[in-house]
Amino acid sequence: MTNVKIEAVLFDWGGTLATWHDISLHETWRAVTTVLDEANADELAARLVAAEGSVWRRSRDQHRSSTFDEVCALAEIVMTPDGLAEYERQWDPHTVLEPDAAETLQALRDGGLKLGVLSNTIWPRRRHEEIFARDGVLELFDGAVYTSEIAHTKPHPEAFLAAMRAVGVSDPSRCLFVGDRLFDDVWGAQNAGMRAAHLPHSAIPREQIGHTEGTPDATVQHLSDLPALIDSWNEAAA
Repeated sequence: MTNVKIEAVLFDWGGTLATWHDISLHETWRAVTTVLDEANADELAARLVAAEGSVWRRSRDQHRSSTFDEVCALAEIVMTPDGLAEYERQWDPHTVLEPDAAETLQALRDGGLKLGVLSNTIWPRRRHEEIFARDGVLELFDGAVYTSEIAHTKPHPEAFLAAMRAVGVSDPSRCLFVGDRLFDDVWGAQNAGMRAAHLPHSAIPREQIGHTEGTPDATVQHLSDLPALIDSWNEAAA
């Protein structure tokens, strides 16, 4: 372990700050395509599932990002405002924060640490910020990077360095990344020069597991374990 103090904590979103949920992408998209074209809902949903699968495989294998609009374009779907509203409504129950997330974020911020988010996502910043505002934590973050806005996804080092810069830190060794995936989050963060803490409660789909699994610097069972962990590291580095 490095002997420098942690100055910033960067978080993955889904499965880390937000509780992991197993969902059916087909049923989610079918609710949307029923709004778009009920007579052809099954066919359109299948096209959207295939398109979304292709961009997540590209993320896994090439670490290239995508957007919601690209998924729709690949599926040759014209999304409408009503369809988008249904999509967001379908996802709302799966965006709820971990029970100890808000309290932990506040404790870390009160301890003088900078806080950030780095999420592999096809969603726009607007959607993520609406969710964080709904849950009362938006103002606790010093910066955020959503891969829908940049060229790369985790585990590419540039995604992590972009998140580091977004919170105003210049040394990756002073950053701790917290995530639920041993490839995207742990291996990726360590490859960028950061420490990594693993929150091991997500059932990562087999097709999303990458070629390498990192060994975390720490494993935490709850977000609320983080303040004491960081304090112990920083005291040892003093």
